[in-house]
Amino acid sequence: MRNRFCILMAGFALAAAALSGCAVGPDYRRPDDPGAAAYTGGTFPAQTAAAPGAGAAQRFVPGRDIPEQWWTLFRSEALTALIRRALADNPTTAAAQAALLQAQEIRQAQAGQLVPAVDATASAYRTRQSEAATGRTGSGASTLFNASVSVSYTLDLFGGVRRQLEALQAQVDFQRFQLEGVYLALTANIVTTAVKEAALRARLAVTRDILSLQERQLALIDSQLRLGSVSRADLLAQRTEIARTRAALPPLEKELAQTRHLLAVLAGRYPHEAETLPEFGIDTLRLPEELPVSLPSSLARQRPDIRAAEELLHAASAQVGVATANLYPQLTLTGSYGTEADRIGGLFGSGTSVFSLGAGLLQPLFRGGELDARRRAALAAYDQAAAQYRATVLQAFQNVADVLRALEADARTLAALAEAEAEARATVALTEKQFALGAVGALSLLSAERQYRQVRIDLVQAQAARLADTAALFQALGGGWWNRPPQTGDAAPAAAP
Repeated sequence: MRNRFCILMAGFALAAAALSGCAVGPDYRRPDDPGAAAYTGGTFPAQTAAAPGAGAAQRFVPGRDIPEQWWTLFRSEALTALIRRALADNPTTAAAQAALLQAQEIRQAQAGQLVPAVDATASAYRTRQSEAATGRTGSGASTLFNASVSVSYTLDLFGGVRRQLEALQAQVDFQRFQLEGVYLALTANIVTTAVKEAALRARLAVTRDILSLQERQLALIDSQLRLGSVSRADLLAQRTEIARTRAALPPLEKELAQTRHLLAVLAGRYPHEAETLPEFGIDTLRLPEELPVSLPSSLARQRPDIRAAEELLHAASAQVGVATANLYPQLTLTGSYGTEADRIGGLFGSGTSVFSLGAGLLQPLFRGGELDARRRAALAAYDQAAAQYRATVLQAFQNVADVLRALEADARTLAALAEAEAEARATVALTEKQFALGAVGALSLLSAERQYRQVRIDLVQAQAARLADTAALFQALGGGWWNRPPQTGDAAPAAAP
């Protein structure tokens, strides 16, 4: 029995090898690299402006590769440790890893259709026929035992199964790049949230400094009032300014607390655990002075969202092949070998073997236009995926162009504000001296103080904007995932382009 079964299996294998034809439908061709020669129009400076005392110039380095752990360029050990924790504990990354594993297993399950299906069965029957049917007297009862192995195989003559596997593999790669996108979004969100926290802490510190300054000036105005050199209106105006400054503190404190809550959630922690996270300040984050800028021709190979859109295009192409293969005949081979006996002990005796061989051909003749319509739908889905791919590429180039211009403008804004802050500080110092000598009134001092406060807050926000837009540049360029060392495992990161 074993030899006959081996011969049967060999026959199926030979049939599969001999009758499997080429796969119908279009062979996927990766889209050409974007033809853009630059990210922005016109001339672009080699480096940004410098803001003495507030921020150095940043130099753009075209063609330099982005490091995999780009956030380390901010030179904050606390930030690096927080991101490492978040990548391990954030549930969004766990969900993306599970989605990748699911896609891999679905593809593996589909691959089983490329080999024959083999099943073993065993059965026992006891039947009794009526005397009228048999024409004999007696019980007419009989027992039959059966043990057999059956094989069936639908030949992939026109590549429908292989095209389906191709589509499923594209879905695996899509989920892989989705995972990379989750990594990139998470790390960028942590950096920008840390920058926001740093800016809020700086604004709070500035506001408290100004409040302290205003209270000292209030004491000076009060003494001037007792001497009769200022009016009570000046004193009331100063108290109003102090009240306004105090009123600005609670909203900043609320926003800081909410930012810390967000940082905790990004790290995979509950909001009440925010106290265990490191605190970030403007002075704890260093502005990278050299900015790698990938070549435009490389962007489509580096952005996870572009690679994911490309895999959807690949899957749509394969589905056209599946719909085309469904128009052609399907050939199924079946066979079985086993034994039958009226008692278990006699199952493998001589003369008990049974076998069968068969072949079935299915040729669609009339389906009311269903199969042709499904193929046209697959072609339309491919056109849709191609359009969405192009839209993703254009959006990516816009992201990079916007960030590059933002960095240039951020630097010029910071330089102007640094100069304005120095002038405003000098104006306040001079006005205080003049007020003490009675050369100017309290309103002049209040005006100078108000201007200085606003300039200092604007300066802090401009510093934070440079840090945040630097992180946005690394995100827009893809984040350097392709430089990650190769890893093993079902949910390993995507391979390098």
